[in-house]
Amino acid sequence: MNSIWEQLYSKNGFAAKQIAKKLVHLEVGDRIPRVTDLVAEFSMGRGTVQGALRLLENIRAVGFEARGHLGTYVVQKDMPKLLEVAGIGPLVGVMPLPYSRKYEGLATGLIAAFDEQNVRTNLAYMRGAFQRMEAKSGRYDFAIMSRMAAEQMVGEDASLNMSVLFGQGSYVSGHEVFLHDPSKKQIEAGMRGLTIRSPDQFVLTEHECAGIDVTYYEANYMQLFELLREGVIDAAIWNQDELRLEPSVHRMPFQTTEAGKLANRISEAVLVVDGTNEEVEKRVGQLLALRVQQVQLEVEKGSRHPRY
Repeated sequence: MNSIWEQLYSKNGFAAKQIAKKLVHLEVGDRIPRVTDLVAEFSMGRGTVQGALRLLENIRAVGFEARGHLGTYVVQKDMPKLLEVAGIGPLVGVMPLPYSRKYEGLATGLIAAFDEQNVRTNLAYMRGAFQRMEAKSGRYDFAIMSRMAAEQMVGEDASLNMSVLFGQGSYVSGHEVFLHDPSKKQIEAGMRGLTIRSPDQFVLTEHECAGIDVTYYEANYMQLFELLREGVIDAAIWNQDELRLEPSVHRMPFQTTEAGKLANRISEAVLVVDGTNEEVEKRVGQLLALRVQQVQLEVEKGSRHPRY
């Protein structure tokens, strides 16, 4: 092991790790806290703090410039190395399975935008917004879901924050009603409709079928088009980005105003975090939503290969 890195296991090295956690949030050109302030905050000796700052410079994690009475400023910063010293691992997020170009683009955009901000990020994939939030509480730093699902969860748990909003059409292009019988122009009494354990599809189905005597048939979304073709169900609500869409399946727009309004909220992707975790909030806050949208669009158009 390099002798400099061995110093991280010394008294000064321990101090360097603590101070590095503060420095990751500073940009080149920012003034660092005074030595006196760091001594008070971390209950360390002045010599220990000064030794820790020298150590961070020696391993080129950060560079400083003293400017007299103005203080000391950051003039160079190696974010990956600084994060390593601070013991801060990559962010781990969870989002829907990338079964469509839309989701492939979103995943690629997230990774690219975080990389450009020197924020290491890994993504996991899981279907169902509620399941993603449950999993997030134990293993993940953030979860991607529709704005409607996010608003519902934040309303139920004040500790959650909608940290980044990616704009309409970033989660799905839209939803429609899919029908077995192409002669039908609306949901009718007596129809059998598919209900899926997804907060988005469930709420849309409830509003589109409000006041109509229909029977709900619960099944996995993977069976949707097979059930429609065979006439096991008469209708189902699903998104337009599904790769398995077949021309033989008839589709139509929503007939109720409320379902149409909800569909707009469902079309937007939102990044949700635990608002009590300040470290994650700060790192996620560096994400540029417009950059994510740009990369997502490039993937959807085929001008960029997905990478996630």
